[in-house]
Amino acid sequence: MSQVIEGNLLLSDQQIAIVVARWNDLITSRLLAGAIDTFKRHGLPEENITVVHVPGSFEIPLAAKTLAAQDKYAGVCCLGAVIQGETSHHEYINQPMASSLMQIGLQFNKPVTFGVLTCGNMDQAIDRAGGKAGNKGQEAALALIEMINVLGQL
Repeated sequence: MSQVIEGNLLLSDQQIAIVVARWNDLITSRLLAGAIDTFKRHGLPEENITVVHVPGSFEIPLAAKTLAAQDKYAGVCCLGAVIQGETSHHEYINQPMASSLMQIGLQFNKPVTFGVLTCGNMDQAIDRAGGKAGNKGQEAALALIEMINVLGQL
């Protein structure tokens, strides 16, 4: 019989960090509320959550790397919103940011989850921050919980 390793969705005594961008606060504050609520509902006391606010999504990787380098944190949940609008700055931020966050997780052998919305307009962002498409902050928190537990078994 094969051995199956799966992460459960409970945390209790771990410390986690959330990095959240202030830019597009209408959206990111909803992502943050969803993530914190999810962590608490899955057993993590609020005092075990450190929230770090950064100016924008471009600044998320540096804060995430600094947190991941600390033994204190079991993982880092990253939240932001890059909305295309009339400029193409999203093309220059999204890909490098996603790649950086993945590399940080690999470098420090810790889960670093991606809860950064990459939307074409504000309506899409609202839908993904607690609207009809759910809350991507909650999804990033759930992924972090599961990965902390999977890595704990490996």
